[in-house]
Order: sequence, then structure tokens, then C-alpha cells
Amino acid sequence: MTVVTAIFLLAGAGSTLGAALGMLRLPDLLTRMHAASKPQAVGLLLVLAALCVQFPTSAVITTVLLVALLQIMTVPVAAHIIGRAAYRTGRFRPEHLHVDELAEALEERPPPP
Repeated sequence: MTVVTAIFLLAGAGSTLGAALGMLRLPDLLTRMHAASKPQAVGLLLVLAALCVQFPTSAVITTVLLVALLQIMTVPVAAHIIGRAAYRTGRFRPEHLHVDELAEALEERPPPP
């Protein structure tokens, strides 16, 4: 069990390190947002899995499942809101977008009163 725990911890730390490097190296907010959300969430889930393997009690597993569920529910929503706010305020590089579906959707919608 110690080896499995170590593997989960190293994989989680590697994923989180990848997220940190992505935050430093990627060029604009939208790509940094991707690096901050997906690898960080996977890294946390791997560390939580290591915790469950090392301490397989019902209290630990229940707490870990609650933390994992909240993480999985909130990270995509927060990333979406940040991306949408960045798009609407113009804090992104349009030349990095291959397809811009949001521009078409916003043009079709009438302005708010």
C-alpha cells in the first residue's frame, strides 16, 4: 500500500507541478486558465486517492469523497466564469482562438436595457 500511495502522491505532485509551469509559461489568460484548472484538479484527486489508500477508514474516505466532489463541481464553473469575464473585457489574445463561437452568440443577442 505504501508503494501505491507513493505512486499516487508523485503523480499528483507531477500534475500540480505541470499546472504551475503552465501558469508561468503559457501566453494568455485563456490558456493559463486551462493549466490552472484541469491539471490542478487531477493532481488534487490523485493526492486524495493516496490519502484513501493510506488511511482506509470510513471517516477519511467520506471526507475525501466530499472534497473530491466539491472540487470536481467548482473548478469547471470557476474556470468558465473567469474565461467568460476575460472574453467580455477583452483580456485575451484573439489571434490564439481557432474558432470564436462566443462572438457569434453575443452578436445575435440584443444588448441589455
